[in-house]
Amino acid sequence: MARGRELFRYCATRLALAPLMLWLIASLVFLLLRVAPGDPVDAVLGSRAPEAAKAALRSSLGLDQSLWNQYLDFLSRLVHGDLGVALINNESVRSIISKTLPASLELGITALIISAVLGLAVGFSGIARPEGKFDLAGRFYGIGTYALPPFWAAMLIQLVFAVMLGWLPVGGRFPPSLIPPEGSGFLIFDSVISGNWSALQGTIRHLVLPACTLGLLLSGVFTNALRLNLNRTLRSDYVESARSRGLSENQVVLRHALPNALLPVLTIAGITVASLIGGALLIEVTFSWPGIAMRLQESINQRDYPVVQGIVVAIAALVVMVSVAVDLLVAVLDPRIRY
Repeated sequence: MARGRELFRYCATRLALAPLMLWLIASLVFLLLRVAPGDPVDAVLGSRAPEAAKAALRSSLGLDQSLWNQYLDFLSRLVHGDLGVALINNESVRSIISKTLPASLELGITALIISAVLGLAVGFSGIARPEGKFDLAGRFYGIGTYALPPFWAAMLIQLVFAVMLGWLPVGGRFPPSLIPPEGSGFLIFDSVISGNWSALQGTIRHLVLPACTLGLLLSGVFTNALRLNLNRTLRSDYVESARSRGLSENQVVLRHALPNALLPVLTIAGITVASLIGGALLIEVTFSWPGIAMRLQESINQRDYPVVQGIVVAIAALVVMVSVAVDLLVAVLDPRIRY
């Protein structure tokens, strides 16, 4: 019962802090956009537009008000779920997010699966013989993939597999000769549901290069995390006790060491979601992937305040939800954790 009360109090605290974190992030984005160089009115009308037209547009957008009034109006809209409209084409920010977020989630989830499978397999391969060839190769792999510049790796992979070998498309999300299936915006899911196998094949062919590139770059995090935690766990007292009872090394590793070593990896997986956002921006730009990170980059260049603010708040909410869910899952799985 005491453990249940502690867990309930921890869950309530984490959930109560989530709105505070979102408010801090939204406020920071609002202030950074206002102090950054560049005028959104110039981005819409051009720097040579008449001053009267600029003043009229600035007034209609509320940019002639004081910074404090703009901030209060922004928070009031945000509380009511109103993210505003884009300055460039008056499209609803909610509509922009609903169109672009599924593409980024499809890419990010696929990349996360690839990185976890690849990283854990490489990290586990050197356990049988520490300091051996596989262990050293795993170390170099973990450090090397994490240190690779994403844009350089993306362009190199694009050059080899798309340009030189011609195995896969250079960029884009869907073959231009086909009609995308309608539905949720997740093209793999929509293709399967509609039974459109040619669309499914085209979607997967366009997804392979960006997802594998992003997954490869993130896999080093899982490799190093599993290696370090598994090595430390294998030297612990309860593992030595299991060996002294006559259990085979495979039983010791798979039944006793590996489950405990994977708990910190689960926490790292939650943190990796935030890294996915930064890595996805460069990958989406390089592969012309029409996701939310690419739309964010375009909106920053256009000084489109409502779109930038709305996308950042949506991404922050996603990262906060995943972080809270991972923390709660680790708290439930590991009874040693005290709060």
